[in-house]
Amino acid sequence: MSETSVAVPPVAVADRSGVRVPGFVYPVAGFVVTVFLWWLATSVLGLAHPVVLPPPQDVVRGFNENREFVLEGMLVTTLETLVGFVISSIAAFLIGLVLASSTVLERMFSPLLVAVNAVPKIAFGPMLVAWLGWGQPPIQFMIFVMCFFPVVLSTVTGLTRTPAELAEMARSLDASRSKMFLKVRLPAALPQVFVGLKLALPLAAVGAIIGEFQAGDAERPGLGSIIVQTLGQGESPTAFAAFVLIATATIAMYYVLVGLERLLLPWVRATTER
Repeated sequence: MSETSVAVPPVAVADRSGVRVPGFVYPVAGFVVTVFLWWLATSVLGLAHPVVLPPPQDVVRGFNENREFVLEGMLVTTLETLVGFVISSIAAFLIGLVLASSTVLERMFSPLLVAVNAVPKIAFGPMLVAWLGWGQPPIQFMIFVMCFFPVVLSTVTGLTRTPAELAEMARSLDASRSKMFLKVRLPAALPQVFVGLKLALPLAAVGAIIGEFQAGDAERPGLGSIIVQTLGQGESPTAFAAFVLIATATIAMYYVLVGLERLLLPWVRATTER
């Protein structure tokens, strides 16, 4: 797993002519091109039935007709995602610390973690209500299992791959075990930990939607519950508006996390080429 495999926030770049283009121009251009192709395929070429893939203007109409409903659902799902992501990340980081501290423990439990991660998470769906009832417990459980493995893996990888020159320098300075961890191993591992966090955050949103599909609260529905409800009523434009909103919220949360990484780890950007 490498830092280059994860998307980075837009920054100003220079094209071949040497003109610096503001970083936000590229994602905006990508969005415009995507919406145009979507409109072309649905409204002009008729490649998809409106029930299967409604055109952009119908999605906007569906959003406007149910604005308060879907925005409240967006707030519910966003809060669920954030709470589940934080809880799962803390638990996964602590377990990663334990596994990284002992080769025996890592060898004992790593295969089990891989096995659990290999199980399709949707398979838990039919059992969630029987285990945990309706509402937040099953939703948070689904978010937890979706986020857990990437953070554990990145934590263990970061803590067990300390650069040899840093470890050797700390030993030459007669650093204690605790100082070795706090001053060398943990800072060196944090970039890798953030890779896992950036991978886990979109998965948290997926987990929230899956949990709402299976056990959403009818009194305070999130976007997953809204998607199920509106599709069942044949209101696919509103359902697609919910899809767009969860994607938008996830992008916003992702770049907040990237900004937090830049704030907490300024040396990473200063010492890397990009």
